[in-house]
Amino acid sequence: MLAYMFLIAAVAVERVAELVVSQRNLKWSKAHGGVEFGVSHYPFMVVLHTALLVACLAEAAHRHFIPLLGWSMFVIVIAAQVLRWWCITTLGRQWNTRVVVVPGGGRVTGGPYRLFSHPNYVAVVVEGVALPLVHTAWLTALVFTVLNAALLWVRITVENTALRSLTAAP
Repeated sequence: MLAYMFLIAAVAVERVAELVVSQRNLKWSKAHGGVEFGVSHYPFMVVLHTALLVACLAEAAHRHFIPLLGWSMFVIVIAAQVLRWWCITTLGRQWNTRVVVVPGGGRVTGGPYRLFSHPNYVAVVVEGVALPLVHTAWLTALVFTVLNAALLWVRITVENTALRSLTAAP
């Protein structure tokens, strides 16, 4: 359980790093006329993603570690982090935890975005299942997945509306 606590702590630190990058990019975007879309769903997203980490620890305290499941899910968690940071570095200043577009900006179509439209959300979905299952927290994985699906339906709708205001990158 101690190793799992360290994993959750590492993910929490990673989230703080994301927020630092996001705030820097938000400041830059706003200075360049950035427009934010879908403000109302953002607090729910913050609460849901924070609750995921707390629930992982709470449920895992009552579960046994199953090595085959745990180690395979750990590898998937790492892969999700790699995909997430590939998205962040590909989008550069356009990446944000909020939906913000700078008018006249180009739509990024390189990196993982050449493969599909919303690769960061693939990382979120995969991590939402795999992170709890590292320590057999199947109930957390299930509840988060259902709630996250509803959130992503809203979020992707908002993001697609925002992206329609951009032109394709040259």
